[in-house]
Amino acid sequence: MSEPGHQAPTTTGHRTPLLEQVRALMPELSPSERKVALHILARPHAVMDQAIGVIAASAAVSEPTVVRFCKRLGYRGVQGFKMALTRSLATGLPPAPMGVGSDEPLEELAAKVMDRQIATLIHTRNQLPHDRLETAIDLLAGASRIELFGHGASGLVAQDAQHKFFRLGMPVAAYTDPHNHAIAATVTPADAVIIAISHTGRSGDLLQSLRVARDRGVPVIGITAPGTPLAHLASVSLNAEVDEDTDIYTPMLSRLAHLALLDVLAVGVALRGGSMTQARLARIKQTLNQRREIPPSE
Repeated sequence: MSEPGHQAPTTTGHRTPLLEQVRALMPELSPSERKVALHILARPHAVMDQAIGVIAASAAVSEPTVVRFCKRLGYRGVQGFKMALTRSLATGLPPAPMGVGSDEPLEELAAKVMDRQIATLIHTRNQLPHDRLETAIDLLAGASRIELFGHGASGLVAQDAQHKFFRLGMPVAAYTDPHNHAIAATVTPADAVIIAISHTGRSGDLLQSLRVARDRGVPVIGITAPGTPLAHLASVSLNAEVDEDTDIYTPMLSRLAHLALLDVLAVGVALRGGSMTQARLARIKQTLNQRREIPPSE
């Protein structure tokens, strides 16, 4: 039973192993410790950044009570509990949609958005098929050129990847217009590689261009959700299984997952290039440094 003046939290958006442990421990807690638990369950994202004094004042208890509560859960102190809470919130992927309301406190809004992004990247990392990743890097490292196809938000991801591979000294182009990648699909040589980016993997224009390229023997690396037409069409599919509602929110989570996957590919290709690539990157850095203004001395 909750304390007078305190209602048990009814939110369902914060379901992580640590918070479930707090819920399960509630019947065993003293009345004052239960106040701490209720405060944490009601606003876990805020607690991550609160000092012990703020937690105690918010729960209407003493600071030693907060310390006792943390030790009840097996932590040496408040800092250890807060670090565990941060990890738990980051790795426990919240349900979609994000659960952000129009009256959301700013600290909760920022925490929910960023925690969900962190969880998405961790989930993408854990689901990454390393054999297919190695095949994709092999294809890119041996390609005569790289073509990137993508529309909308995926087009922006394609342009970002173009810049990364360009810095590695590779011939690369990004096409975000259906007519342009249709033309590219008909003239791209068979020893090139196309990277196609699409969360839905169902764009008719994109799939049509890729079929033309595949018929000509051009390998395609697909970055998309599993089970999509693009995933089936691609020579190598790097799946990003992202749960987001693109009807309400501008694609955010899929964009981050796709950017991360392309970062992995770019770093993998750079490492395959060995000392030559490292020397090229060093020259680029030196050139850019020369263009930066030196701050005036005191």
